[in-house]
Amino acid sequence: MAEIASKDLWKIAVDLNNERIEVRPGTSIAEVLKDSKSHDSELFIGAKMNNRIVDISEKLWQSSNIELLDLFSEDGMRIYRQSLVFVLGWAVYELFPNAKLEVKYSLGQSYYCEFANQDSLLNSEIENIEKRMQQLIKSNLSIYSVVLKKEEAIEYLNKYKRPDTLALIESMKWEEIRIHFSGKYADFSKSILVPRTGILKVFTLEAFNRGFLLLFPGVEDRTKPAQKYNLPQLARAWQESEEWAKILGIRNIPGLVQLYKRDHKEADNLIHIGEALQEKKIAQMADEIYQRSDKIKIILIAGPSSSGKTTFAERLAIQLRVLGLRPIAISTDDYFLNREHTPLDESGEYDFEALEAVDLNLFNKHLQMLIEGKQILCPIFDFNNGSRSENGREVASEDGHPIIIEGIHSLNEELTAAVPREKKCKIYISSLTQVAIDDHNRINTTDTRLIRRIVRDNHFRGRTALETLKFWPSVRKGEEKNIFPFQEEADMFFNSSLIFELSILKSYAYNLLNEITPAEKEYSDAEHLLRLLDYFPEISDRYVPLNSILREFIGGSSINGR
Repeated sequence: MAEIASKDLWKIAVDLNNERIEVRPGTSIAEVLKDSKSHDSELFIGAKMNNRIVDISEKLWQSSNIELLDLFSEDGMRIYRQSLVFVLGWAVYELFPNAKLEVKYSLGQSYYCEFANQDSLLNSEIENIEKRMQQLIKSNLSIYSVVLKKEEAIEYLNKYKRPDTLALIESMKWEEIRIHFSGKYADFSKSILVPRTGILKVFTLEAFNRGFLLLFPGVEDRTKPAQKYNLPQLARAWQESEEWAKILGIRNIPGLVQLYKRDHKEADNLIHIGEALQEKKIAQMADEIYQRSDKIKIILIAGPSSSGKTTFAERLAIQLRVLGLRPIAISTDDYFLNREHTPLDESGEYDFEALEAVDLNLFNKHLQMLIEGKQILCPIFDFNNGSRSENGREVASEDGHPIIIEGIHSLNEELTAAVPREKKCKIYISSLTQVAIDDHNRINTTDTRLIRRIVRDNHFRGRTALETLKFWPSVRKGEEKNIFPFQEEADMFFNSSLIFELSILKSYAYNLLNEITPAEKEYSDAEHLLRLLDYFPEISDRYVPLNSILREFIGGSSINGR
């Protein structure tokens, strides 16, 4: 029996993308790929091993389920983007050893980057950076990581002039840190990287503002770089968020950590100042609307999930009332078609996020009546039985006073086709994260919104974090189709992000995410969000105002009943 057991231990079973393979313990995923006839090792840039994201150099010591990651997965694209930043940092270090490269923010399928200590870059300098990146990629050099003691890591980070990451190590009190190496370069990365530079063939650099865009593979065609997005409104919103960060005196995690260690009163003031900046912005937007109140009949508010639309709409209405306007609000949700008339998606499921799920004829008819000063009987939609009651509430607007409409389709002209464009003010709201981990590792705005939603769904809807994570891909799909394509239609942008919010949300979200076990497919998503929250100091919500957008997620709001 002992001999049989020994033979059984000699090989382990690995399910590789549903293909059963037997390998010796200690074999790496990369070696399995090399021996597999069904998989081209050049196509894959990482893997999920038993629902944990690992690089393909990971060794197998027990029977495992392996899901390979490529550019068509969100996890794969995250690895690809961060790997390109690694090669970009390498090229900049070689060509401009005194430059301080900052990866600032995302614009469509790109990152905006600039040199912090330089006002602008010449086109020839950007071309040289791209050329050097292409050379490093063509060399197909191995990228590997090593966990180093703090003192060893500091030596490398000093050599490659990364004071921002040194500050991160100190603020986190790390005694060990994983550093990535390739050729004669080393850097810290928040995520795993691709195994070889040669995988990163698809990218380009384009001059933009003071710096340049690092363009990733396109969504429609992963073999070509994405088109340069013409997103001037979004770029201006990001620039404003940068200015807010400067006012607050914090740009990255070490700055936030040190503030809370140094002076709790100053840390509390951070909340007050951040909230005041948002209130001032809302007041300015209300002033602009007031100045055009003879023309503006409808205020349309849209934004992705968990961007804080509901609280923003209420706060804007309050500021308009301060100016003497008396806005009314109607919801597109009450104009949903009855369930049996709702369009279906490609899976045959009801598509509640489709524009066609709204009774556009009735909605536009009622808008015209309200603008003409007539009273309407606004329907009420019952989400429990999926039907609309026409015996709703009586609604009327006064001449010269606006109608506020908040919903995912608000920026789409088709929603309000019966109303001329000049009578509308369109507002886009999103959560544009102002704080970064360090100069080369930014925080994805989608992650912030997802953490908000996990907390809100649990607090107000009784959903577990797992249930929210399972539904999130469907939410993202709807955003890509119905919201993001229309963001540049907006007349105004509002950033609902608060620089301290993940420190507040941490106490709410951390235990919820920890409930998700490795047996769940979404475990890798939970692990990713937990690692992000680990960077932030946990702080009390006691100074968060009752009208804060953050209250929409943590509760205790004084203006929207949550």
